[in-house]
Amino acid sequence: MRALVVYCHPRADSYTAAVRDVVVEQLRLAGAEIRISDLYARGFQPVLGSEELDGYLDSPSNELAVADDVSDIRWCDTLVFIYPTWWYGLPAMLKGWLDRTMLPGVAFTMPQTEGGAIKPALSHITGVAAFTTCGASRWLTLFMGSQGRKTILRSLRLLCAPRTKTAFAAHYLMDSSTPESRRRHLENVQRISRKFAARCVRQGDLRQ
Repeated sequence: MRALVVYCHPRADSYTAAVRDVVVEQLRLAGAEIRISDLYARGFQPVLGSEELDGYLDSPSNELAVADDVSDIRWCDTLVFIYPTWWYGLPAMLKGWLDRTMLPGVAFTMPQTEGGAIKPALSHITGVAAFTTCGASRWLTLFMGSQGRKTILRSLRLLCAPRTKTAFAAHYLMDSSTPESRRRHLENVQRISRKFAARCVRQGDLRQ
């Protein structure tokens, strides 16, 4: 199991960092090789600029500006995203990472015929998970569409292997959370990430 953990939060002392630490610990206990991409600490540039957009379809030269990230994506068989939910969706930093790295020739192939559809290119990825916090309630987040969850566990998931394992955990009402609710959520994250890691390991064993 080779897990790429994409971590997105501007503060090193955030609750999201505590979630990351629990998830990474469970991945390590499962024997995973792990790479952590801390987008804010790296100073990742999330903006897809005019020059990159002009060459967006030109594979493989479209990979040059984000070569390290593309290398990580091709290396891993499991993608784990850890981030806060802002305005019911992904933070701009994380959305920009997806915009710039999930490229034609990397995440999908462009249609080859008129009226054709894109085809998945992440068939080596068999596990995708998302761990987040939400200021709103679960009900309101669902009412607004759970955009971040859908982007990762639907849109991105569709580009991966057919039987890709998934996991999700969110602490809702984060703005009115208590030490007890945050503790309970970390226990839930531990349980979910442990189960997810075990399923991904078994999936990998079946492919050998």
